[in-house]
Amino acid sequence: MKILLLGSGELGKEFVIAAQRIGQTVIAVDSYENAPAMQVAHGFEVINMLDGEALDRIVAKHQPDFIVPEIEAIRTERFYDYEKQGITVVPSAKAANFTMNRKAIRDLAAKELGLKTANYRYATTAEELTKAVAEVGMPCVVKPLMSSSGKGQSTIKTESDIEKAWQYAVDGSRGDVVEVIVEAFVKFNSEITLLTVTQNNNTTLFCAPIGHRQERGDYQESWQPALISDKDLYEAQDMAEKVTEALGGAGLFGVEFFLADDGVYFSELSPRPHDTGMVTLAGTQNFNEFELHLRAILSLPIFEITLEKVGASAVILATENSENPSFTGIEKIAALPKTDFRIFGKPTSRPYRRMGVALVNDSIETPIDIVVEKAKKAAAQITVHP
Repeated sequence: MKILLLGSGELGKEFVIAAQRIGQTVIAVDSYENAPAMQVAHGFEVINMLDGEALDRIVAKHQPDFIVPEIEAIRTERFYDYEKQGITVVPSAKAANFTMNRKAIRDLAAKELGLKTANYRYATTAEELTKAVAEVGMPCVVKPLMSSSGKGQSTIKTESDIEKAWQYAVDGSRGDVVEVIVEAFVKFNSEITLLTVTQNNNTTLFCAPIGHRQERGDYQESWQPALISDKDLYEAQDMAEKVTEALGGAGLFGVEFFLADDGVYFSELSPRPHDTGMVTLAGTQNFNEFELHLRAILSLPIFEITLEKVGASAVILATENSENPSFTGIEKIAALPKTDFRIFGKPTSRPYRRMGVALVNDSIETPIDIVVEKAKKAAAQITVHP
């Protein structure tokens, strides 16, 4: 089978490696050369994926069996035409189109499916943002409708924050949609990602929940399993199954939830492997998230997903801009027990850019906070140099 991967970051790289292991052909696409997934794919293309005609050209050129989106900034309305041509869009054209824009997925979850979410409004100007903030109240969270890894996300605590939040959201937005979502602040106790696997002609499966900590809207550590009550887990699984069923198709979804005193709140959804799910590269499961995504796409039946170990991941961040970043401390992290790491191979760096990840696992009985602390210390062993 031939797979056209749209977006070639570190998540795409691990997906390509999983595909290579079972003999699939992958063409990696991104807006710049030497992106991580391009380094391990059979071929690559460099285009602006918001250019619909350019996207049409490479689809016609490669005639893929599958189109697998890895990022948000894609002319996703073209996907419906590709499905009509007989190409499988992963998980489906509807899923990719809806989830590339926070407005579509939030309205589906809250208005059509009736899932519990934070109170929210939309705004297309700074003036509309001021009105929206007045309606949902402060503190509140502002996010671009199209962005990833927390880009453009900020919290408004006072009126003086509104103008700054608008400009930050516009600057951090991907694509050509200048609009934000304003969410009332949910007083949550923790956040989880529930990796949800939908299958063709087979049951929907769930991975053990993943906890994570964020800074600047981007995850810093993730761990599996997250501490959650049976009641909240059942509620999250029910919500995840409803929203993924409404979107259709087969593949792995990263469904995010807030856990609060009054129950579970649906937050966001990604129709692909999730950054917090990189913890599964620590060997926590019988299949990591990239293998699960691939098997679901190819209609290879997945009998069960089992938790084999507890694990944690911690990000390795750059601190400076560089056109040729290098790393020291690799031998230190390599010497640590029950520890692994990934260096993504990104050709450039900038402050806070995720350049790699440290991975730690231990026996099921090990307290998760111990494993998380080991992952943080492991990540600190590696320094990114300009």
